Amino acid sequence: MNDTLAINETTERRFRVTGMDCANCAASIQTGVARLADVDACEINFTSETLRVNGAAPAAAIVARVEELGYGIDEIEPGAQAGQPGRQPPVQHNFLHYMTSRRDTQLALLATLLLLPGLLFDELLPGLGVSSPLINLASVAAMLLAGSSVMRNAWRSLRIARQLNISVLMSIAAIGAVIIGAYTEAAVVMVLFVIGEALEGFTAERARSSIRSLMSLQPAEAICLVPEDGRIIELLVNVSALNVGDRILVKPGERIPMDGRVVSGASAVNQAPITGESRLIDKQAGAEVFASSINGEGALEIEVTHLAEDNTISRMIRMVEEAQEQRAPTQRFIDRFSQYYTPAVIVIAALVALIPTVVYGLPLVDAADPTAGWLYRALTLLVVACPCALVISTPVALVSAISNGARNGVLFKGGVHVENLAKIKAIAFDKTGTLTNGAPSVVAYRSVDCILPDQVACDHCDDLLALASAVERRAEHPLARAVVHEAAVRGVSDLYPAASGVATLTGRGVTGEVSGQRIAIGSHSFFDQSIPHPSEHCDALTAVDAQGYSTMLVSRNDSYQGYIAAADTVRPSSRAALAELKRMGLHHLVMLTGDNAATAQIVADEVGVSETLANCLPEDKVDAVRTLQARYGEIAMVGDGINDAPALAASTVGIAIGNTAQAMETADVTLMRDSLLPLPFAIRLSRAAMRTVKVNVAFSLLVKFVVFVLVLAGTGTMWMAVLADVGMSLLVTLNGMRLLRRPAFPAEPESMHGATT
Repeated sequence: MNDTLAINETTERRFRVTGMDCANCAASIQTGVARLADVDACEINFTSETLRVNGAAPAAAIVARVEELGYGIDEIEPGAQAGQPGRQPPVQHNFLHYMTSRRDTQLALLATLLLLPGLLFDELLPGLGVSSPLINLASVAAMLLAGSSVMRNAWRSLRIARQLNISVLMSIAAIGAVIIGAYTEAAVVMVLFVIGEALEGFTAERARSSIRSLMSLQPAEAICLVPEDGRIIELLVNVSALNVGDRILVKPGERIPMDGRVVSGASAVNQAPITGESRLIDKQAGAEVFASSINGEGALEIEVTHLAEDNTISRMIRMVEEAQEQRAPTQRFIDRFSQYYTPAVIVIAALVALIPTVVYGLPLVDAADPTAGWLYRALTLLVVACPCALVISTPVALVSAISNGARNGVLFKGGVHVENLAKIKAIAFDKTGTLTNGAPSVVAYRSVDCILPDQVACDHCDDLLALASAVERRAEHPLARAVVHEAAVRGVSDLYPAASGVATLTGRGVTGEVSGQRIAIGSHSFFDQSIPHPSEHCDALTAVDAQGYSTMLVSRNDSYQGYIAAADTVRPSSRAALAELKRMGLHHLVMLTGDNAATAQIVADEVGVSETLANCLPEDKVDAVRTLQARYGEIAMVGDGINDAPALAASTVGIAIGNTAQAMETADVTLMRDSLLPLPFAIRLSRAAMRTVKVNVAFSLLVKFVVFVLVLAGTGTMWMAVLADVGMSLLVTLNGMRLLRRPAFPAEPESMHGATT
């Protein structure tokens, strides 16, 4: 079971909360809201700023509680994305501007001026012997000025949430420092803490803005073509007003606002926002286009095929939003650990103050040097207890990886799948639609009149293809579409007019009349029975059939003209992707297919899998996945998401290829383009994310341990402890955000068309 709440849709409310600088802010809000009457459960995600509440508590009470805790809140309308703007402040890309736009940091900057005399004469140059009550008074004023927001937050946490958060610890430490006479220390702690919180808030907001950038990809308006008084007029409408079947106009250079099908026009479209493909994709009448793609040089008239809330970019945004709310096992462990960590340090701090004074008679407070007493060390340990860096070390890395993946056409459904993908030891691939294109293509054709060597095209062969295309363009089966497509690629589709009188010979082929000539296209067995053909062609057809190809023989007025062979061809990217996986250390690559062993082996040799399991029914694929799991451990299953759902569910990580709704719904990870090239990228990204998490956690604990030892030894100070925590929070955040810029995968190989033989 994943970590998100199983919430009844009728009682779920979602809110967007603003003003959270760190994960501890989120914890205070969650605890405070959970204490409201009629709240059955609630969960807040710091990164997405989303609060989910389950229960009968009115929205007004929830809003009032969050505002009482000192944060902004807006309710998210049902069906809307959490990242859609409510009271969302503009993103500040300059830290100084961010600082001066906040009331608490404005006071902290003013407090810094009051703090300077004490910092100069008490901390930096104590040997000068300069002291004055005014210096101490200025330091106390600086502590109160900078700490006013911290102390208010501490009071709210104690009164409302009944929780010892970091603001409580800092307030106790600063007030205790004033009581024992360490005035400058108290002020430095508060100023550094407020500036550090602002710095964390700034970096967190930058991370959120990179995630929200996905939402900016979706245009808000579209040009709708509306018939009126016998003419077509152009109306600028909101995309939410468009219905399936409406027609829209997309001008050159504009972003395509809706999923649809091209009705007229031709252009080269940049699909990188959806699929991550770097090259332009040619679109013409009949081609599908995706919302947020960027149109090229030609105008397109498009028929809308999905509503705004159901189009590809909306589904992507919804998945990324939901992914942020699914915690990985490592993140859940860190959250649980931090719950015990802070109280444990508080107990240790109390023991540090009491044991040396009670057992060994050492001074609790040293009147001559306030920083030398054991109470000062205990107060400093409270500052060390701040778990900000530890708590934020995991989610920022995982969310950065999820965001990077989404921008490059790889959708993770949650942090748990990022973590699991990093652990896989073997990968099972479905063949049809995954390693192969999933639809037949013409791979060979040869005219009976061709005298050229194999693999060399001639006019007779092209004429054969054109003749077959004239008949097949009136048919709808996959082999017909393959013939028509190949004729268009070869530029011969207009040599003959479309056939008339087309009739299907059930199980045998199709006939039609082209330019007064009777054309028949049928199977080898049909021609064996009815139309003579050369023995050498018959031998060639037998060899082609043995490779698993589908063959079509063509006759003109009952005279044999030649043959066309079609097959489900291997994707150009498959071999390159599998070779890259092997370079990454994944050598157990298994192909699962329902084809016979001979046909399967041909594809296996071409793509480079290490093992092949043929004659697999859907239930056999599930058994195969479980067998591979028992043999290798964690295993990923890659399929097209349509008929592979059971096997995808049985694997450690189910990976679907293609941007269909079925693919996005059935898998843990979705590769948005029809290519396997994003797969090595996704695995490298997940491995990098987990390495970053481990480094962040280890470094956070190490720094805290070092400061802890220094404090016990009497050489650590309060300002050193808070500076170390602020620095670590910033470092782990920036280290996690590096994943946003991790390079994508190489460009797609050029498609290969079938050659004549």
